[in-house]
Amino acid sequence: MLTRSTRSMVAFSNDFTIGDSQRELPAGKYEIVVEEELLQGVSFEAYRRTATYLMIRGRGSHAGQTTMQMTTKEELEHAIACDRALSETTNDSEAALSPLEDKT
Repeated sequence: MLTRSTRSMVAFSNDFTIGDSQRELPAGKYEIVVEEELLQGVSFEAYRRTATYLMIRGRGSHAGQTTMQMTTKEELEHAIACDRALSETTNDSEAALSPLEDKT
């Protein structure tokens, strides 16, 4: 069976959790690794996703260590959507806006 891996990056603006994990991850850039297998017996080239991993780089006393956290496409998309919604809410709030200049 032929397999392939693709890598991409995602940036989170806020701390987040993914899936059922209770571990809160800090905002930042994360690498995503998707593994797929070639489907046999079809007349065109097609792949099926077999695994999705979020690469978590260690910080502090765990610097230099990398953990591959298995996740799903849906969990990843949900985490990205929640991060985007939180960023939009924060950016639209009055607290996030610069104060108006007093011209009196």
